Amino acid sequence: MTNQEATPSFEQAMDQLERIVAQLESGDVPLEKAIELFQEGMKLSQLCGQKLEQVERKIEILLEQDGGMVKKPFQPGEEKGDNR
Repeated sequence: MTNQEATPSFEQAMDQLERIVAQLESGDVPLEKAIELFQEGMKLSQLCGQKLEQVERKIEILLEQDGGMVKKPFQPGEEKGDNR
């Protein structure tokens, strides 16, 4: 099994996480199975968080500065800009 197969994509992990949540919310899951599902859900949640952090680090925004365009790393909370 390759690393690509072992680690689901963000979309796959989110789909799987949604299925787990639906199962747990149904209330028809035995306790042992619910614990397993919860643990799997926590791992998927962490994986999704890591993938989002990786993407966030890669995102750059283009800013107009001194008549030209400048690339700047994305910083959470700065997405609204200065509005000058």
